[in-house]
Amino acid sequence: MKKEKPDNVVFSKETGYNANVLSYSTNVGAPAIKLDNLVDWKSNGIRNINKEFESKFNELKLEYQKLMQEYEWNEIVYNAKFSFEPVVGEIYHLYLADNGINFLSLIHPEHWNKVHIGSFKLNSNKKWIHLDSKQDNYFE
Repeated sequence: MKKEKPDNVVFSKETGYNANVLSYSTNVGAPAIKLDNLVDWKSNGIRNINKEFESKFNELKLEYQKLMQEYEWNEIVYNAKFSFEPVVGEIYHLYLADNGINFLSLIHPEHWNKVHIGSFKLNSNKKWIHLDSKQDNYFE
């Protein structure tokens, strides 16, 4: 069986010489058509997006832990005993009394020999802001 045309000539019986209408090169010197390695592309994409999701998850987890710590400190301060109306912007100190009850005071810990739990400032939203970094592990 003899071929009518050589392999390097683009010819079909239906369309004739159609090299000029094809979307790819057909001459011998044209670059080879290779299929992309989609497995590597997908695995790289999955790995990168998983890193991004993990990073975002860790950020949200830290934010949640911070929020829960703020909530717990506010619970402790609001449940503490005090006989005055706290002023926004003032610094107050939380102490543990001999009977085991927490109480709030204006007296600085350096001037008083009581068990100091933490120092707090009341903001305009009536939220207590914890000022002592050394007491951040109070709940652990």
